[in-house]
Amino acid sequence: MPSSMKRSEGDAIASAPEGSLPPKLRTSVPGRESRRQAARLRAVDCPAFEARRRTRSDLSGELQDPIVYARGRGSNVYDVDGNRYVDLAAGFGALSLGHGPPAVMRAVIEQQKRVSLALGDMYASDLKAPLCEALAALAPFRGGRVMLGLSGADAVTAALKSAILATARPGVLAFRGGYHGLSHGPLAACGLSEEFRAPFEPQLGSYVSFAPYPTREADNEMALEAARRTLRSGECGAVLVEPIQGRGGCVVPPLGFLRELRRECTEAGALLIADEIWTGLGRAGGWIAMETERVLPDLLCLGKGLGGGIAISACVGTDEVMRAWGRHGGGAIHTATHFASPLGCAAALATLREMRKERLPHRSLALGQRWRRALEAGVRGYGVIDVRGRGLMVGIQVEGGAGRALVTARRLLAMGYIVVTGGMAGDVLTLTPPLNIAEALLSAFVAALQESLAERA
Repeated sequence: MPSSMKRSEGDAIASAPEGSLPPKLRTSVPGRESRRQAARLRAVDCPAFEARRRTRSDLSGELQDPIVYARGRGSNVYDVDGNRYVDLAAGFGALSLGHGPPAVMRAVIEQQKRVSLALGDMYASDLKAPLCEALAALAPFRGGRVMLGLSGADAVTAALKSAILATARPGVLAFRGGYHGLSHGPLAACGLSEEFRAPFEPQLGSYVSFAPYPTREADNEMALEAARRTLRSGECGAVLVEPIQGRGGCVVPPLGFLRELRRECTEAGALLIADEIWTGLGRAGGWIAMETERVLPDLLCLGKGLGGGIAISACVGTDEVMRAWGRHGGGAIHTATHFASPLGCAAALATLREMRKERLPHRSLALGQRWRRALEAGVRGYGVIDVRGRGLMVGIQVEGGAGRALVTARRLLAMGYIVVTGGMAGDVLTLTPPLNIAEALLSAFVAALQESLAERA
């Protein structure tokens, strides 16, 4: 990169407003206060999380002690020791507008003054209808009907329930590497890790079959043939698929796979469920990733970025599918106390307005393409297998397996960049920054990544 470009880029970062600032570290990472608060948490938190940290420490040969967040603004996070980070994880992709987006904060505060909780499906607040209308309009089919929830797992659960009501078939086809949440219904369809399912297998039943998820065009037919075998059994009522696998490593399937999968579902009379909790709402460079191949699902699951940091999700289904819920006289329902919370609805409506105003899905696509090209060029020769993804959903698969990925992520943290690891083998750095992040911060990350990769684990 020419020195003049480096200077102008550096000047742009230095003069950036709060929320778009470069890393600034005042202590070692993690600092003393992070360590103190993490120790307090260990004494009362579920032991699973500390056990996972110990396993990762053993795997990487480096301690995986956590930092503790104190506040966030835009693309920056500050820990309890006063260290400033650039957040390239953004709440696992949920903070599409960054930390503390003003428009969402204002909407939630104003709604809190009016009414903070209604009576769910019994007496809704005045924001439920506008939000459901907005979500139905986003769906790539007409006449959509909406079920609101709190988490992505809620949305997937609603879709799985809708499928069996509509088809009377209990079978589900899912994919290796797929991740749909860890509550019981989605957990049964989790193809990312056998370890997630194994302890609970006796409670999950045996209604889910798995097919390989293609990573290149040569894999398409093998994946589709596995799908056909399951669909031909006559027991499969739904196929659950991510248009791009998120936690599985930002895996983009070959062109034509989703379209052919749609055709197989139609022929077999099974429903196609699109899990767009990661990919939807601008993350993968469009409002709905399925629209890239003009594939129409029967059920669409949205979440993560929908609430701008407030918990809310949605399952949107075609009118034909969702009418099955009405055939049970109200005995079959899917609801909970905080579903369709007025605060969540206010946050979601504000988030959608901001995304439209700033044209963030379009920006995500264009900016993501430039960033991936810069990353591909920057990491060449640094032991990287692949840089992949779409929009601002980027996976960097490294040589050396999960151990090296964890070491690299740890080095980046020590340099002031927050990233997470993913992929079936744990060897993928997963980058899901806010959709409105300053491009200068993404450009500066390339050099930090080079440095973190330079010394092999």
